[in-house]
Amino acid sequence: MSRLLIIDDEAGIRKLLALSLASDGYEVLTAASGEEGMEIFKSESPAMVLTDIKMPGIDGIEVLKQVKELSPDTEVIMITGHGDMDSAIEALKLDASDFLNKPIKDEALSVALRRAEERISIKQRLKAYTEDLETMVKIATEEVKRRAEFQNKLITSSNDAIIATDEKGDIVIYNRAAERIFGYPRVEVIRKMNIGELYPEEIAREFRAALEGGTVDLSEWKEVTIIGRDGERVPTGFSGSILYGDDEVVGSVGFCQDLREIKRLQEELIQSERLAATGQTVAGLAHYIKNILNGLKGGTYVLNVALDKSDTDKIKDGWTMIERNLARTTDLVLDLLAYSKEREPEPENCYPNDIVEDVCSLMDQKARDNDVTIERDLDREIGEVFIDPKALHRALLNLVSNAIDACIFDSTPKKRWKVRVSSGLREDHQMIFEVADNGMGMDEETKERLFSALFSTKGERGTGLGLLVTEKIVRENGGRIEVKSSPGRGATFSIHLPYQEAQREQ
Repeated sequence: MSRLLIIDDEAGIRKLLALSLASDGYEVLTAASGEEGMEIFKSESPAMVLTDIKMPGIDGIEVLKQVKELSPDTEVIMITGHGDMDSAIEALKLDASDFLNKPIKDEALSVALRRAEERISIKQRLKAYTEDLETMVKIATEEVKRRAEFQNKLITSSNDAIIATDEKGDIVIYNRAAERIFGYPRVEVIRKMNIGELYPEEIAREFRAALEGGTVDLSEWKEVTIIGRDGERVPTGFSGSILYGDDEVVGSVGFCQDLREIKRLQEELIQSERLAATGQTVAGLAHYIKNILNGLKGGTYVLNVALDKSDTDKIKDGWTMIERNLARTTDLVLDLLAYSKEREPEPENCYPNDIVEDVCSLMDQKARDNDVTIERDLDREIGEVFIDPKALHRALLNLVSNAIDACIFDSTPKKRWKVRVSSGLREDHQMIFEVADNGMGMDEETKERLFSALFSTKGERGTGLGLLVTEKIVRENGGRIEVKSSPGRGATFSIHLPYQEAQREQ
């Protein structure tokens, strides 16, 4: 078990935690203040630190800063009282591994410690892996040019994919790591496949140009997505080199580092940041929720009065107010759930243009009620594809609704407002969906803050969650979102998604 340090100015909590953790096999050190804790940390170098946030003198936040400055790999778990969410969020931003609320429950403590130990283990493996990789690449690059026999032994045992070709681009060396990444067995590749059949098109093009004598720099590492034999998209780091003998090109070698584990860790970090942002968002939603409640109360009052007087028109008015605020409540809850939880894409065969048409139909009534025209411009070349239809529908619905709001909030007199929704297929195998309006538009500062938590161009009328959710949905599906706008000239939001043909049963 690991050695850990407990820092808390409450003797009872120190003693209770020390006894509990010692019984679990941990080597426990304790300190009654931040000053004492830092002295013990400097002399004993524990792997983990549990510290209270609120302490006289050096508080928990300062302890966290000093610990991370001395030892960035040490995991720090913050102990906080209820209602101190801002401090907890600040601690997470400073790379605290977790935080626990008082009173501390055994189950929560166990989960936090296990998570901290896993982070320590992953960091150690990544550090060792990175150091080994740098050494291996350096050796491989130098020795490949001098001794072919040593090159083959090194390539075979490498943890990274190494693919060598002759001067024509036919593959002559293909190690076990390459089998894991590309999915093809060696017997189907060696002397049977060319780089154009194995590498992604953009990489194959560069290698072919270099083999033909072009001045192409292949040595710089670049991130490339490999489409495996089974269709799996594998993120990799890719670099290469042209091999020479007697000043003539004799072949090439490519190095491919599997980034799946690193990407998983990055997603965990994004999730932690998202949860922290969600905490901030919830704290800032009080006023918005209060407005919804006031709207519900107002609608209920109007409805009750109308019922007493049997006033049919007023009954409709009251019920409309209630329906409108119930819809706002539903949207708020769905946005919070969508932003705080990871969702794996669920692709299926579908027609994107039908999805665009359905979104426009859903928003037509809102547009007409506010003198806004929705125009469609659909590329009929986009037929049936293999994507997540629910994700695309949700993203487009958010953007079209926002575009109509941008027209509604535009105060320009005698203006004919319109929203244009279009689809298109680009040459680089990307689908693009655009939602453009001629509403109020945005300045540069507003555009830079669009995808920040708690920021809304609608002021008190919005939560700031809609675009966060849209950006998250698009990113989860391998795409990106772009924005063009200027004050008074409207805005154009573009969703770029990879094009994948519909799957056919074998």
